[in-house]
Amino acid sequence: MIHYNQHLIDGEMRAATGAAITTVYDSTTEEPIATVAHGSTAEVDAAVKAARAAFARWSGTSVEERSKYLLTVADALEARSDRMAADVVAEVGMPLKLTRRIQVQMPIAAWRASAAQAAEALAEARIGHSLVTKEPVGVVAAITPWNYPLHQITAKLAAALVAGCCVVLKPSELAPGVVGALCAAALEAGLPRGVLNIVWGDRATGEALVAHPGVDMVSFTGSTAAGRHIAATAGGLLKRVALELGGKSASIALPDADQAAVVKHALSSCMLNSGQTCSAFTRLIVPEAHYAAYREELRAAMANLRVGDPRDADTRIGPLVSAEHRNRVNAYIERARQACHDDISHGAEPALPPRGYFVAPAIFGRVPIGSELAQEEVFGPVLAMQTYATEDEAVSLANGTPYGLAGAVWSASAEHAWRVARRLRAGQVDVNGAPFNARAPFGGFGASGIGREGGAFGIEEFVELRAIQLPQ
Repeated sequence: MIHYNQHLIDGEMRAATGAAITTVYDSTTEEPIATVAHGSTAEVDAAVKAARAAFARWSGTSVEERSKYLLTVADALEARSDRMAADVVAEVGMPLKLTRRIQVQMPIAAWRASAAQAAEALAEARIGHSLVTKEPVGVVAAITPWNYPLHQITAKLAAALVAGCCVVLKPSELAPGVVGALCAAALEAGLPRGVLNIVWGDRATGEALVAHPGVDMVSFTGSTAAGRHIAATAGGLLKRVALELGGKSASIALPDADQAAVVKHALSSCMLNSGQTCSAFTRLIVPEAHYAAYREELRAAMANLRVGDPRDADTRIGPLVSAEHRNRVNAYIERARQACHDDISHGAEPALPPRGYFVAPAIFGRVPIGSELAQEEVFGPVLAMQTYATEDEAVSLANGTPYGLAGAVWSASAEHAWRVARRLRAGQVDVNGAPFNARAPFGGFGASGIGREGGAFGIEEFVELRAIQLPQ
């Protein structure tokens, strides 16, 4: 068992002083694999003070110098790739092949991409007799979740650091492995003291960080409920916020769409990481006239969704992160059955292993837009299918939740799909299965958050604009 009982504060690993800990369990075996010490208010205070002390010097370094540090961190992380992948598989439950590519390789690439894009993102601009500069916002509190631990950390840290900010990171206590690697990588890279501080902890640790007067901005990824609370606290203190929150994203199949491609994409997106993905397409909106055909194809596709040990190469769906989360998702499924939705997957579910935090993937059809399953983020392997009679109704259904994180449109006509895509109130919309673009902005409308991550847009999130008027 690994004990994460030190915080990275002011350039050194300091023994935790608080008594509170979290025990982390292997999501497949249910055996304890680690403990994580929570940061106290005093440790949060020390971390913020270290960041404040380092800010003047760090913000005064050149963009080129800061970019070199990011590249060095990326190299140090890459040397720890295998260990990080094994940790994410154990803690989160994503199958190993996907973990290596999505949870490890993509974030490492994002560190390097931020370094490459920084000069352009932070460039000064001349507007008439004014020089507009982009100044680092200050000390950033970064609070990140467990489902894509290194990815979400990287989206905040790489952008904030290269923008010239100093950071105090409070990562999830449920996925500590990649954070331990990050601590080692930061020290190995020789980041100046206080530029990056990492304090383990739970919600109480996060609240102490958000409320600290030395923090200028809070960047948070997590649930919408927690985001509202953080926004309220930060608003009272006039802190900047960037919030990447939940989603209930819809994929619209127009009448001429390739049905097989739609079904394959819908299932792969909804079931990715066992449904523990904020931007997953958890709703599929199909023409009423084609409902029976989609229903049968979805049911048949369930046979290929092998649930099992994420270390097994044949596994498509691994376990959820914890027993508590498994019980929460199962409760949603049971309530959906009691609501008498069309239980498409009933009797076709894959067998579950005897141990581990596994949930049988579920598909429900004819789900009313006002129902719990259509409105709330389940964060598990559950797909809701809805039907429409007209294109306007399809768009209305897609836009019919408080969220607006992602959307998708399918049609034999790319031009038609494009027109419908422009009507969706979502931060990113895929047309005919177009792949994710790490350089494009990522974020949502409405209850899905405030601000954007990714590429130059993510770097710009951590700056203040300053206009210097020059004599004419």
